[in-house]
Amino acid sequence: MKITFMGAGSTVFAKNVLGDTLLTPALCESEIALYDIDKDRLEESYAVITALNKKYNGEKAKIQKYLGVEQRRDALRGAKFVINAIQVGLYDPCTIIDFEIPKKYGLRQTIADTLGIGGIFRGLRTIYVLKGFAEDMRAVCPDALFLNYTNPMAIISGYMQRYSGIETVGLCHSVQVCSRSLLDRVGMNDVQIGAELIAGINHMGWLLELRDKDGNDLYPEIKRRAKHMNQTEKHSDMVRFDYIDKLGYYCTESSEHNAEYNCFYIKPNYPELIDKFNIPLDEYPRRCVNQIANWEKQKEELMNGGDVVHDERSHEYASRIMESVVTNTAYKIGGNVLNRGLIENLPSDACVEVPCLVDGYGVHPSRIGRLPVQCAAMNMTNINCQLLTIEAAVTGKKEHIYQAAMLDPHTGAQLSIDDIISMCDELYEAHEKAGYHIL
Repeated sequence: MKITFMGAGSTVFAKNVLGDTLLTPALCESEIALYDIDKDRLEESYAVITALNKKYNGEKAKIQKYLGVEQRRDALRGAKFVINAIQVGLYDPCTIIDFEIPKKYGLRQTIADTLGIGGIFRGLRTIYVLKGFAEDMRAVCPDALFLNYTNPMAIISGYMQRYSGIETVGLCHSVQVCSRSLLDRVGMNDVQIGAELIAGINHMGWLLELRDKDGNDLYPEIKRRAKHMNQTEKHSDMVRFDYIDKLGYYCTESSEHNAEYNCFYIKPNYPELIDKFNIPLDEYPRRCVNQIANWEKQKEELMNGGDVVHDERSHEYASRIMESVVTNTAYKIGGNVLNRGLIENLPSDACVEVPCLVDGYGVHPSRIGRLPVQCAAMNMTNINCQLLTIEAAVTGKKEHIYQAAMLDPHTGAQLSIDDIISMCDELYEAHEKAGYHIL
């Protein structure tokens, strides 16, 4: 069995996902194809995964590496699973472009990888590359399951599900950690979770229900504690706690993400909101700089004989999904899938995040019914932007980029239409000049 990892130069993530694979009896004798366009990063990942295979797996897996577009079909040929973790344009130059040009127009961001003007352009430059992936997969592994980890999740997964002809599920770790981290954050560490229900869209999936092992509703106490914390202390989750207070529900992704998914918190005329809600503007560029520095240190240790450790499976879904398909053993995930009647008050073309059952026949999403009206309304402000970004990628029409930016809640609330169009043109030209195509 062959597993292909696209974007294998993401060494730490590849180590986690493929390390899990090597620790899984049903998968540990697979052929693992590592693909990237960066030779040095590919070599680093190859060294790490080869070391893990030797240390924990008795070299039972066959590790192969493939470099560049010329070897992409060979990397994909015959794959049963394709794991996608590419980042088109990396931090330098594309993330820098995504942050610095909007700043000239007075538009500030925190993460810019999922929605907003940064998410739109990240999505477009990534879909441009994925069109080639899809063409190659239709030719050499048409029945593979595409496991997408790349952001913007709903835009990328939605495009693949609607237009690639390849079975695709989008995966994000925020679902796994949502309930437990919320309880820990409000000081309810000792509560054992009995039942939860999360549904919505990626990074804005709503924790609709949370009960303890005796069936007691945990939300009343959570709401009381969350409101008290927001009134009495500064902490890192103030935006989502404000969601609980104003919208009635908590959501899956962090406050620094959700601060820019709406028109409420980052407002030039109300600069005091940045401090009130402890919003870390320019957070993602800072993380990138720190991650690059940390990886350089880790890389130096590993390349000079340091020990490579991955002795237990991580919380990532990928190895468990592959194991479930191969062994026909049921496993529950939170998956990003097309909304074919799953959430009644969201559009059918939207990519939604719902509980899914995985078995030997693939990924089976659960029907949720209707979201609370306010939750669906919040999701729709994001879905409008997502669908128009996909429309731009499919039609090649620049006006759909403008429309996606106009209907993004943060961008549309901050800038005039003329400035939005000028900013989009400038971002488009900067990406093209840097060698990254948008349409």
